[in-house]
Amino acid sequence: MTTLRLREIVLDCPEPRNLAEFYRRLLDWPYEPGHAEWDPDGDDWLVLVAPDDGPRLAFQRSAASPPPWSRDSTIGRVHLDVAVERLEDAHDAAVAAGARPISGTPEKDGHPADRFRVYADPAGHPFCLVQDVQ
Repeated sequence: MTTLRLREIVLDCPEPRNLAEFYRRLLDWPYEPGHAEWDPDGDDWLVLVAPDDGPRLAFQRSAASPPPWSRDSTIGRVHLDVAVERLEDAHDAAVAAGARPISGTPEKDGHPADRFRVYADPAGHPFCLVQDVQ
C-alpha cells in the first residue's frame, strides 16, 4: 500500500505575498527555495517550509473570501491552531505581525479554562493561538 502523508495546507487569498509574509513573521518559517524574492509573475503560489519537516504552508491567489468567524457558527471551516508557550506573549507577537483578535481573553469571554484565543489573519482566515500545556 502507498504511504500517504500531509504535504501542505493551502490558504486561498487575494494577495499571496502579503499573507505569506504575515505567516513568515508569525511562525518564523523560511520560504521554500526560490519563493523568497518578490516576483510579480510568480507570486500566485508561495510556500513556507516548517523547520521540523512538518506540513508546509502554501498560499494560492484566489478571489474567494473566508466565511466570517463566530463561536456559534453553523458554517464549517478549517482553521490553523498554532501552539504557543504563553498566550499573553504570543498575543502581542501575533498582533505586531498583523493579526486581528476575534475573541477576547479566555477570562473576558467567560471561559477561563480555555487556553486559546481566536484571531483573523490579514486575509480574514481565522486561526487560534493555543497554549501548550505539558
